[in-house]
This record gives sequence, C-alpha cells and structure tokens, in this order.
Amino acid sequence: MCAKILDGRKISKEIRNDIIEQVQHLKDRYEVAPGLAVVIVGDDDASHVYVSMKEKACQKVGFHSEVYKLPKETTQEELLKLIDELNASKKIHGILVQLPLPKGIDENLINSHILPTKDVDGFHAINTGKLLLGEESFIPCTPKGILELIKRTGENLTGKHAVVIGRSNIVGKPAGVLLLKENTTVTICHSKTENLEKHVQMADIVVAAVGIPELIKGNMIKEGAIVIDAGTRKVNGKLVGDVAYEEASKKASWITPVPGGVGPMTITMLLENTLKAAKAQCE
Repeated sequence: MCAKILDGRKISKEIRNDIIEQVQHLKDRYEVAPGLAVVIVGDDDASHVYVSMKEKACQKVGFHSEVYKLPKETTQEELLKLIDELNASKKIHGILVQLPLPKGIDENLINSHILPTKDVDGFHAINTGKLLLGEESFIPCTPKGILELIKRTGENLTGKHAVVIGRSNIVGKPAGVLLLKENTTVTICHSKTENLEKHVQMADIVVAAVGIPELIKGNMIKEGAIVIDAGTRKVNGKLVGDVAYEEASKKASWITPVPGGVGPMTITMLLENTLKAAKAQCE
C-alpha cells in the first residue's frame, strides 16, 4: 500500500479562500475586519518566525493585525496590563500570547486573563471546560487542524480506534477529546506508556504529537491506518516529524508530510477562530 498524502498546504488554501469571502461579507455588513493581536515576549527565534507567519496570514485574508514584540525583561504585571488593553479594544477580536513565555511569567495566569470570547487559542479554562463538556467553544488550533485533516479522508470515524501519542494541554489532550466526540475509541499514550509499539499497532488512526524525531516506526503502523504527524524537530537543519515517513507511508492509507501537513492547518484554524470571534462580537 502507498499512502495518500493529506496536503495541509492545499487544504489550508481552500479554507482560507472561504475565509476571505466571509471577511468581505463582514466588512460589507458591519464595516468591521476581524482583528487579531499577537503578543510575543523575549527573543526566541522560532517564536518570532511563527509570529511573522501569523501576521502574514492575517494580511492575506484581510484581517486587521497587531503584533506586540516585548523585551524578555517584561514583567508579568506589564503583560497583564497589555492584555487588559487588548481585552477592551473594539478593533481586536482575538488575542494570542505566543508561547513559551520567559521564566517568571505564569502561562496559565496569562491565558486565563484573556477574555474567553477573545481566546482564539482555546487555552482559557472556560473554553477548555466547554470543550470537555461538548459545548460550543474555541478549540485549540493544532487539534482542530488535526481533526479537519482526518475528516478530509472521508473515512467513517465511528468505532475506529485512535491512538494519540502525547498528552500536552495544547495538542494531545484536546485531540483526544475531539476524537471521542467523533465516536472513536481513544487511547492516549505518553512517555510513561509501556509497550508503545503494541498500542500503536492496534490504531486505525495515529496522532503523533511528542516532538521526538521518528519515534513511530513503519513496523508500528497498522495496514490502512490514518497517520497524522504533529511533531516537528530540526535534525541536521531539516524538519523531521515524529513518524518515520518513508516507512509509514508504505502501510498507511493516509499520511501527513512534515513539513506541509499539520503546520499550515494550525495557522488556518487560528484564522477561523478569529473570524468566529469577530462574528460573535458583531452580532
């Protein structure tokens, strides 16, 4: 078997074209452009690259974009004050604070200070709770993008066995909850899981999100499985995923590449969440 590629770039482009149309409708009806504020603290190179990508994506779909680049010496109180200002701004519908934050700043406190209605990253405790309860909420962008990719296969997910490798609050846990909502049976594995290979071999759907290069080997993939690789690490200057792509693609029915799979979907889901926030705040 040779796996079909779930092309995140192509799917993202389709979704973004639809977003552009909806943004124009919002402008025509309310004279409002969805506004996203991105805050970055410190000088982490990777974070600055991500923020630049988000800013460019906003511009291309017609969003109002504001980027706040703060020095690493910024105090928690100063950051909270900025969030208060953005919470009150009528031009800003979504707020994203780029992680990680410097030592001395409580990420949970910062995320909980953003208004739930502007929490387009889906990290606020209220949105997390609503997700768990199956209520309408902002869904974290990477898990939301993962589910969209899985649905694009056209496969009936009901009754399938999904194995999520990774238990972070940002990807692993919410991905598991989303897959449960699709009536799959979910196993969440992590660094303490015994016989990881055995669990993965039983999976109809594999979501790898641990950031360990090529942890998931081809012999661990069940014939015909859907494989979603959400891990990225640089190895010898090259981006590598959690899945040994060449090996796994010989057994999977569908697979995401790295790069070009989950990454583009994450930013696109951020745009979707911001558009959703803008609509809600206009109505």
